[in-house]
Amino acid sequence: MKIDTDSKGPLHQKVEKMMRELILQPRYRNGEFLPKEVDIADHLGVARNTVRHAISKLVMEGLLVRKKGVGTKVIAGRIPTRLDSWWSFTQEMKLKGLDVVNFELDVQILPADEEVAEAMNIKKGTKMIRLSRLRGTSVGPSLLSVSWFHPRLKMTGWENFTKPLYQMLEQDCGVFVAVSREEISAIRAEKSLAEKFGVDEGAPLLFRQRIVSDTDGRLVEYNKVYYKGDGFNYSIDIERR
Repeated sequence: MKIDTDSKGPLHQKVEKMMRELILQPRYRNGEFLPKEVDIADHLGVARNTVRHAISKLVMEGLLVRKKGVGTKVIAGRIPTRLDSWWSFTQEMKLKGLDVVNFELDVQILPADEEVAEAMNIKKGTKMIRLSRLRGTSVGPSLLSVSWFHPRLKMTGWENFTKPLYQMLEQDCGVFVAVSREEISAIRAEKSLAEKFGVDEGAPLLFRQRIVSDTDGRLVEYNKVYYKGDGFNYSIDIERR
């Protein structure tokens, strides 16, 4: 257990990030209780309330269950793909005990078309990095993700895109993503998408479009993701107010 003391960002976010990585470990996924809050706080050299805040957030997301006088543990079989929490595809698959396979990875420097320029609030034709990844498991491709990154990040295209994306942005670019504004819809697979997923043309796909901002509210990424229709489901808890 350790946090990155050299990187930028609030302490509570670093502790939360550490907790998310901790619960990926097989022993905790298999039912072992997490270390006590006070022990985690002492080990990290942070306030106990900072640890409690991180654990409480994971409890609210349905990832952990906490019983007074007993302990805190990962909820077995309750690691869904959620809309109200931030998980990379790699993290989600690890939690399900699956290894991620990259079937295609393409990085290019391209001029922004009208759609991308409007989404990122830049001039049409501005050069920017576009990342396209066809990913899945040993069973086959599950999603196609296409991302455009704001020119302000000064990315070169030589970044290590085999890493989980937001981990790479934090470690290599010093960018801490915080907010994702998303739209989700069902679409039919056009010919090129059908070929990538090995499905019939016109087959149902889940389409997720999002604009990602950093901790200062600055635009970072415009992302389109196409999911194979029979491979994903999303869940969200909504409170009545």
